[in-house]
Amino acid sequence: MGARNSSHQGNCSPVAGIMQASESDRRLVADENAARKHVAMEGNKDQSGGDVHVAVEVTGSAYGSHSSPLPVYLKFEDVKYKILLKPKHKISWRFVKPAIVVPTEKEILHGVSGSVAPGEVLAIMGPSGCGKTTLLNVFGGRVSQANVTGSVTYNELPYNKSLRRRIGFVAQDDVLYPHLTVTETLMYAALLRLPNSFTKQQKIQRVEEISIQLGLERCRDTIIGGRFLRGISGGERKRVCIGHEILIDPSLLLLDEPTSGLDSTIALKVIQLIQSIAQGGRTVVTSIHQPSTRLFYMFSKVILLSKGQTIYYGKAAEAMDYFFSIGLSPAMAMNPAPDFLLDVANGNLDAISIPPALDISKATKTIKNEIAEGHLARKEFLQYLVAKFNLGTVMQENNKQLESVFFKEELKEAILEKQEWSTSWWQQFYVLLIRGLAERRHEDLGSHRMFQVTAMSIIVGLLWWQSNTQTENRLADQVGLLFFISMFWTFVPMFMAMHTFPLERAMLAKERASNMYRLSAYFLSRTLGDVPMDMLLIFTFITIVYFTTHLRMAPQAFILTLLTVILQTMATQGLGLFLGATMMDVRKGTTLATVLMHTFMLTGGYYIQHIPVSIKWLKYLSFNYQSFKLLVKVQYSANQRYSCSSPEGCSINTSPSIHNVQLGGGGAEAWALLLLFVAYRILGYVALRRMEIGV
Repeated sequence: MGARNSSHQGNCSPVAGIMQASESDRRLVADENAARKHVAMEGNKDQSGGDVHVAVEVTGSAYGSHSSPLPVYLKFEDVKYKILLKPKHKISWRFVKPAIVVPTEKEILHGVSGSVAPGEVLAIMGPSGCGKTTLLNVFGGRVSQANVTGSVTYNELPYNKSLRRRIGFVAQDDVLYPHLTVTETLMYAALLRLPNSFTKQQKIQRVEEISIQLGLERCRDTIIGGRFLRGISGGERKRVCIGHEILIDPSLLLLDEPTSGLDSTIALKVIQLIQSIAQGGRTVVTSIHQPSTRLFYMFSKVILLSKGQTIYYGKAAEAMDYFFSIGLSPAMAMNPAPDFLLDVANGNLDAISIPPALDISKATKTIKNEIAEGHLARKEFLQYLVAKFNLGTVMQENNKQLESVFFKEELKEAILEKQEWSTSWWQQFYVLLIRGLAERRHEDLGSHRMFQVTAMSIIVGLLWWQSNTQTENRLADQVGLLFFISMFWTFVPMFMAMHTFPLERAMLAKERASNMYRLSAYFLSRTLGDVPMDMLLIFTFITIVYFTTHLRMAPQAFILTLLTVILQTMATQGLGLFLGATMMDVRKGTTLATVLMHTFMLTGGYYIQHIPVSIKWLKYLSFNYQSFKLLVKVQYSANQRYSCSSPEGCSINTSPSIHNVQLGGGGAEAWALLLLFVAYRILGYVALRRMEIGV
């Protein structure tokens, strides 16, 4: 599959019918809302103190219109963030001493302050591990607020859940479904995120506008692709991620290193796009690792971090002047701004002049020797930079600006306005179901699963070819077949279902953080989306096995056998979903599932008859125990006999081969399977809701 040829045909796409709207419909301009608003940042000097006062004003009230986003002024003061580490104990085995407890807290951010207004682009720079992504997560409300101190306000109000739909967050990793095309990806996002006030044609128009704005019209029918699946390029994938977020026209757009892995030309286009988004009245904050000089001077403001501490905050164009003022300057030809700033933040002074404040120190020679040997005491240098910044005029001017911003009440009220779900529960369920089927049609109905089921059914048919119940041994063989059917449709569905949530954890975390849909709609669509695919596999297996092995030749018996396996599979998947949602790790889930399955098998009485009462009850939680009993009751009746030493034959009901199953009935086992199906699904949903998915 080629990078540019991996596309879906129009008649195969689930959104093909939606996207085949006429050109006249696509030209419906989203000017349905006549209200307009603008942001006016007015600076004036106070006659008494000379402080700068900034007034943020808005006219109009159409905050929901995608052509006029709500202005959001982001202000953050003395932001600190710490994480809790698992306690570690160091014990000396040579001499028995009390355990030494390693500190369990680590501070990532150390008092970061600044602000960014609508129409501005704030760039967060610094070396790897300095806290860039953490700071973005704080702005986006994606970290535990219990670990954050300081003040982060949006139009002078703290973060609240209603802001989720006003914030767009583009993560560093491109989290997209690989088998969907660009158009499908954006269209499904539009159907989930755009409100019902948009008609279908207007949502199509919005997707078209975003595709043209991002330059994606040439690859709209190409699949996204992945690590081992060729699709669109890295730059196009990044633009799709940006388009996914700007569909709703967010007031605040956060981007985590949007140019990582891109060449200079594509990186320039991405930054130009970000700049144009900001010019539309939006507030934009982006982290960036090492921009070119041209990109650097496109930013309105820059925060330079070093080990979580601010060593510069201000206009990008004034950064070099500031470091010149404290005695730092490049000592060789280099990228004047980005390379120099990163060298300073890293404490790499090999190519930088030594500040005079360090030259006059008594430790000057020692410091210079350490520099020459590559062992500079970066801690002292960082303290010098932080002290200079905190005492400098740049910090004082920034503090004055932070104190002088005020807002009209309507902006505050708009922030507090409760945001209802964009679409109804049924709409979310339907779109998620269709999207899941479109993505998984390449997996679950692929040749590998169909080959697995077909091959096993043929092998089983050959091994138990035309089986019968004429003798005890023949009966034992056929009962063994029923046991194998029960076990096969226990292990396969459970381990497949266990992969569901761990593999989709990144996508679920991303979309749930943006409040795209209700978790219940996702859970039900994801679980029911597997039903038609599994039905075909089960029907194929049972049909081949049933007639090749010559089980009970009655329509009722065939249908009941099929329903039993279906019900068992649904219950088995429920346990797999529960384990996957609980562990969120395939290896851990597989380990726990193996232990549970062997426990159910051993307590079911297949290998041991005298089981202690204290653990005998575990078999009632086993779906394969219930399904095996039900399969036996479907196939045999109490009045059936087989050849034995008795001239009249022996009743199957007394045969040891059926493991003391009392023939007749079957309602209790069917209700037990149904109860296990419901219980395990509920437990899976509760575990998924309680699970920390990374947001």
